Amino acid sequence: MLADRVEVVRGPASVLYGSNAMGGVINIVTRSMHEDGVKTDLHAGYGSYNTLETEVTNQVRAGRFTSTVTGSYNRTDGHRRNMGFEQYGGYAKVGYEISRRWNAYADVNLTHFNASNPGEITAPVFDNDSRITRGMASVSLENSYDRTSGALKFFYNWGRHRINDGYGAGEEPRDYRFNSKDRMLGVSWYQSAGLWRGSRLTAGIDWQRFGGRAWNRFTADGREEPIVDQAEDEIAGYADFRQSLGRLTVDAGVRIDHHTRTGTEWVPQAGISLRAARDGALKAMVSKGFRNPVLRELYMFGVKNPDLKPERLWNYELSWTQRLAGGSVSYGVNLFYIEGEDIIRRGRADGRNILLNQARIENWGAEADAAWRIGGGWGVNANYSWLRMEYPVPASPEHKLYAGGDFGKGRWSVSTGVQYIAGLYTAAAPDPALVQTPRPSTDGMRRVGVRQAMDGGLSSGSAAAVSGEYVVGQRVEHPKFGVGIVQRIETLSTDHKLVVAFDNAGEKTLLAKFAKLTKL
Repeated sequence: MLADRVEVVRGPASVLYGSNAMGGVINIVTRSMHEDGVKTDLHAGYGSYNTLETEVTNQVRAGRFTSTVTGSYNRTDGHRRNMGFEQYGGYAKVGYEISRRWNAYADVNLTHFNASNPGEITAPVFDNDSRITRGMASVSLENSYDRTSGALKFFYNWGRHRINDGYGAGEEPRDYRFNSKDRMLGVSWYQSAGLWRGSRLTAGIDWQRFGGRAWNRFTADGREEPIVDQAEDEIAGYADFRQSLGRLTVDAGVRIDHHTRTGTEWVPQAGISLRAARDGALKAMVSKGFRNPVLRELYMFGVKNPDLKPERLWNYELSWTQRLAGGSVSYGVNLFYIEGEDIIRRGRADGRNILLNQARIENWGAEADAAWRIGGGWGVNANYSWLRMEYPVPASPEHKLYAGGDFGKGRWSVSTGVQYIAGLYTAAAPDPALVQTPRPSTDGMRRVGVRQAMDGGLSSGSAAAVSGEYVVGQRVEHPKFGVGIVQRIETLSTDHKLVVAFDNAGEKTLLAKFAKLTKL
């Protein structure tokens, strides 16, 4: 409700925003008051699964002073039992105009949410509840002159987590609760200047220190078991140059980012834009994105790996956007190709589960959107995206279609919409060419060989499963995927990996110990 407009930067934006900006950036420009007075807004929404959204906002402007205060409460039952979510929080920001060229701001944001996770449908989890509080505070000083502008910002983020990991069917409830505290403090500075007509150079420096402590607290006696207490630093410098030459604009930038654990990363980008028609622009861009592993991946839990490398991604885009009918109609089409490497996924190495830089991304697709401000307060909008994934990515749908409408009059506004999603992957197997599987021991191979001889000579690589014998060519039935035929069997250190071709679900890779297969 505070948003005046939402700006979406497609593709990696790591040159300006650093790690975690691999997929793009959403910049929410908050609404500001230009005249003295007091304004209060109330927003409420209700939807499926008993979903409720509420927010109240108060804005004040008095001379050089401005303030914004918001409070919100949101909840939903979720689309399954024991999947409830509840969130409440507040935000406050004050500003003071020191002079016509300089402004100072301070803000604080605090939110708390309670969430429950029922686990997978085929493997439900009980009492997996989270109680999480997060906060953010910052102070900034901004300047704006005719040919240059910039800002200096100090920030501090923190979090407190209390989590019950829950238990599965037939298991005992956990006798401990996971606890953690995290923090991140830092400073960022940038300055942008016009060197000559049509040019703009932006340069900046970012530094941040992030760390935290995690422990298990036992419910019986309050005893604490340490998990990790670690901190890392990250410092970066960047520069971006843009030049307009009539209807043509070119842009190039680079970032040098150093992380105390993962080392130094160079991040370039380049783009070109052509105003090929009235109110229309053709754009082409190539950019690199990256993501440093977080403390949880480096140092926490059994799958931790302090030797993880940054995830890296290259993005290539070609887009066309245009406004018609005096700006009341707008549309856009975007084509893209994405190639990523060293994506962090869970795998196996040295006989244990561990996080590895073992996955790849190769996606291409198209996006289209259109909007029409009909008049009289009415408006409609729609968008569609198609995604082709060479290596499936969880939570990324192949098709997504949205259509909505809105109406506003005076102080009131109402909006509605419907969304369709198809081809959504909820899980994905690692790239077989990159999986680091431990080599079976000689003793294990001898035991398999003896069993093969007893069974009349099975194909090479076949092995005994933990809960029974499986052989290549055997028909099996899975409670979800139905009937299929075992195609391949691979020996692991404590289990066996089965590749099964199901009649109606295609080829699936399963661990014998957890597959719940019935031999036919």
